[in-house]
Amino acid sequence: MEVRLFATLREGRGKEVDVPWFEGIDGNAVLKTLDLKPCDVKIFLVNGIHNTPDVKLKENDILAFFPSTGGG
Repeated sequence: MEVRLFATLREGRGKEVDVPWFEGIDGNAVLKTLDLKPCDVKIFLVNGIHNTPDVKLKENDILAFFPSTGGG
């Protein structure tokens, strides 16, 4: 399963990461695999659609994670 990471979430992980898919996997399991907490990810997309980390994933889903942004 392809996971695309953005901004600070790339640090130590890269732009894209492949995570093995298995029956019943959800977004929380992917976050745990990447050593991320749900609070680290502000925008969680599955195939370009906003979702939540508790969503059950399909084998060919593409995930995209964005952190919250700060500004001054």
